[in-house]
Amino acid sequence: MNAWERFFWLGEVLFAIAFAATVALVLVEDGTTTDKTVAVLCIAGLGVTYLGQGRRLIKNRDREGTPWLFTGIMMLLVTGAVFASTTSSFILFLVCPVLYMTLTTKPASILTTIAVLLGPVASIARGGLDQPALRILVPMTAILIIFSLLAGRYTSEIIDQSKGRAALIEQLEASQAEVSRLSREAGTAAERERMAREIHDTLAQGFTSIVTLTQAIESEMDTDPKAARRHLELAARTARENLTEARAMVAAQGPSALASDSLEDALRRQVERLTEEAGIETSIEIDGPLPALPMAAEVVLLRGAQEALSNIRKHSRATRVSLRLSVVDGRARLGVTDDGAGFDPGAPTGGFGLAGMRARADQVGGIVTCTSEPGAGTTLELEVPA
Repeated sequence: MNAWERFFWLGEVLFAIAFAATVALVLVEDGTTTDKTVAVLCIAGLGVTYLGQGRRLIKNRDREGTPWLFTGIMMLLVTGAVFASTTSSFILFLVCPVLYMTLTTKPASILTTIAVLLGPVASIARGGLDQPALRILVPMTAILIIFSLLAGRYTSEIIDQSKGRAALIEQLEASQAEVSRLSREAGTAAERERMAREIHDTLAQGFTSIVTLTQAIESEMDTDPKAARRHLELAARTARENLTEARAMVAAQGPSALASDSLEDALRRQVERLTEEAGIETSIEIDGPLPALPMAAEVVLLRGAQEALSNIRKHSRATRVSLRLSVVDGRARLGVTDDGAGFDPGAPTGGFGLAGMRARADQVGGIVTCTSEPGAGTTLELEVPA
């Protein structure tokens, strides 16, 4: 709500005082009963016109449809009241502000000047030009005109500024609403991307392992029951770990592998699982003891190792894999090397893994480097702040 609208009641108090005082002065002045009656009726008409139409026009401040009918009726009533009783000029304390509140500045100034001049004109019409009171009335009228114009101009400027501020506030509120909407959409997109990475790095890889183990079990049930049982146990363990990861994901917690064990132990289990599932010879080297790393850095390193080992299992046809973790100069470095088929890092791929790994690393200020070529194996290095 505009400031002038909040304090509109103060103006109405002024109008009520001006209305009551003018009526009282007209009733107690010397004059004929007919003149007093005409003046009071005109003043009462002003009050009714203001209450019926003026308040609505002032509050709406609709200047596109200029309220000439209202101001015209008001000017006629003012003229009638002043010509019936010059004392009725006190009603101008009500009329002049209303003119500036309902009209633009120029027409309001013209009508205000006319209204102030009604007093001297009525006095001259009653007593002629040689009456002594004109010596005081004319200068006072000139002062009143100047004061009314300045006060009216000030009132119009205040109202216009208040409307401008109200419009600006509406624009700011609309902008804030738009920013909030975009923030929610960005947050939703970021959360969707996070969930996609989590699902890819945990559940999808776990399900891939289960499928691979199930296929191995089918081929081993008749020829190697012992190996089939071992792979069945491994598939069940993978399923249980996937379930734990899913619950941690729903609860927005960190990886379940880091909930009870250190990063080093979690990496060792990933390497051991690769050997159990794919029969690939593995080695792990940790330059330790390692300093305490931020949880965000540990999550990125673990997910990076999981993604690298998953790609090796699915694509590399490697026979030997080595993993190394070290902390040097405030940077934690993870390196995963295999002797597999390799690939062209510059060729476009439809996979999400390497892109997701880089996105994770970017979030903590890390970098991912992949070195490979067809037939020469692959080396992936992940470096994050320690």
